[in-house]
Amino acid sequence: MIIAEQKPIAEIAGFIENCDRVLLVGCAGCVSICLTGGEKETGILAAALRIKRRLEGRPLKTATCTVTRQCEPEYIESLVDKVKDADAVISLACGVGSQYLAGRYPDKHIVTAMNTRFAGGFNVHGFWEEYCGLCGDCVLSLTGGICPIIRCAKSILNGPCGGSQDGKCEISRDVHCAWQLIHDRLAALGRLDTLKNVLPPKDWSQSRDGGPRKMSREDVMAESKLNAAD
Repeated sequence: MIIAEQKPIAEIAGFIENCDRVLLVGCAGCVSICLTGGEKETGILAAALRIKRRLEGRPLKTATCTVTRQCEPEYIESLVDKVKDADAVISLACGVGSQYLAGRYPDKHIVTAMNTRFAGGFNVHGFWEEYCGLCGDCVLSLTGGICPIIRCAKSILNGPCGGSQDGKCEISRDVHCAWQLIHDRLAALGRLDTLKNVLPPKDWSQSRDGGPRKMSREDVMAESKLNAAD
């Protein structure tokens, strides 16, 4: 999932300095799971902004709502009536959701209340860790399901490096050596021979070269066109 954290209250308040009415839109997707942009957090942020402005002698009117996902047009379409009465719309989604709001409501000041951090997950409630760099050229099938691009501090494809000691990375004793994890995993699976295959240089053209990445399913697109025609 996408991991994001909320910006400081002062920074968010600065974006709406000249606004009297704001709509705060939460997202029930990834940011809700990582406890930063769901219904509860949206309400808390609204209250904090109202208190700040009241103490400054400049009352602020807020409205809140939380959609299933801000990254899909069908869910933000329902916001039309709420958006029209707001001087600004504060998005508590990741950068994708915020951009979708801006695209759907181009005449409104869209404020991004979040800093989008990484794609990851959690093993302990309240602690999230990056697991995927979204590189578009996945090698997990060859590395025991452990990503060397993100989980190795040097993103080494054929490791380990000389800095690995006792299964730990040289950057910190708290960081596992990704290639030790890969070795142990493959050993447990009886697939250590896999390490004899040298991985080729990474195809970074699948990552960021050439502008925004796209993926299409022609069958799904064709079906959508047929449904629209009917």
